[in-house]
Amino acid sequence: MALSFAACGGQKAGESVELSGAGATFPLPFYNMSFEGYDVATGNKVSYGGIGSGGGVRNLKDEIVDFAGSDAFLTDEEMKDMKPVVHIPTCMGAVVLAYNLPDVVKLNLSGDVIADIYAGKITKWNDARLVELNPEVKLPAKDIIVAYRSDGSGTTFIFTDYLSKVSENWKNTYGAGKTVDFPVGQAAKGNPGVAGIIAQTPYSFGYIGSEYAFAQKIPYASVMNKRGELITPSTESISAAAGDIPQDTRCSITDADAEGAYPISCFTWLLVYQEQHYGDRSMNQAKATVELMQYMLSDSVQQKTATVHYAPLPKKAVELSLQNLKTVTYDGQPILK
Repeated sequence: MALSFAACGGQKAGESVELSGAGATFPLPFYNMSFEGYDVATGNKVSYGGIGSGGGVRNLKDEIVDFAGSDAFLTDEEMKDMKPVVHIPTCMGAVVLAYNLPDVVKLNLSGDVIADIYAGKITKWNDARLVELNPEVKLPAKDIIVAYRSDGSGTTFIFTDYLSKVSENWKNTYGAGKTVDFPVGQAAKGNPGVAGIIAQTPYSFGYIGSEYAFAQKIPYASVMNKRGELITPSTESISAAAGDIPQDTRCSITDADAEGAYPISCFTWLLVYQEQHYGDRSMNQAKATVELMQYMLSDSVQQKTATVHYAPLPKKAVELSLQNLKTVTYDGQPILK
């Protein structure tokens, strides 16, 4: 898919625009790389604050950013409290279960075991259920030091959405959300914060965006999927979880019933208002915002996802998103002609 800047009113030399966004830390390495590329391609600069999905959505709701990044799509209830929002998926990723176990190089987990670790029901690394999943591994008789996100987080939503699908106890007791009252563990801000705890703390365990485990060389577990396969997160196993995608692209792909699918996979989105004339935003800002969304969907950007440990969007997600961008307006007039 070739990107045509002219189609969305790309800026001419000397007419650069500054855009601001905030939100998810999960895709931050991919976004930093892509926004730099967008600057080179157009001269438009993008500043993005990794403050968590919840903070990004609040900033969009308060109309102080051009777009928000979120790993959790807006619910129908959240949509009612805002002006119409368009969801643009940007890549696929995974939430991995990272661990710090000296001398343990491979760990297998199942959904019910992960849920019970976070519920405080499994507290030792050599618990019988963990031993059963890892017959060839000598697990230590040490307490499991659990880590979780302190901030409103799409990563937490994806993780707890998965737990709610694989554990009735988790669903009924704690549920899914950007923030959850975890009964045990240490809290840290952002994916980098949780990754930092795990990297520095022997016998620790936590959920983080896959990029942070890869970048810091933190070991991460294989997880049993819905078909009973033990799956290691990878570009291929994340892509295998895509499934059917609705017109508005709002969908959960955790616990996917697909061969080879890693069960804690997800999309991550950029959120923009359908009507772009709000606050004191100019037509140029609106055009640049739509142009940025097109740039993120382009082949040239999607082909770079794997270089920073994400997976590219399936073709259907790109097609739907380009259709949805045609509904974005300024003073009621479509920005894309």
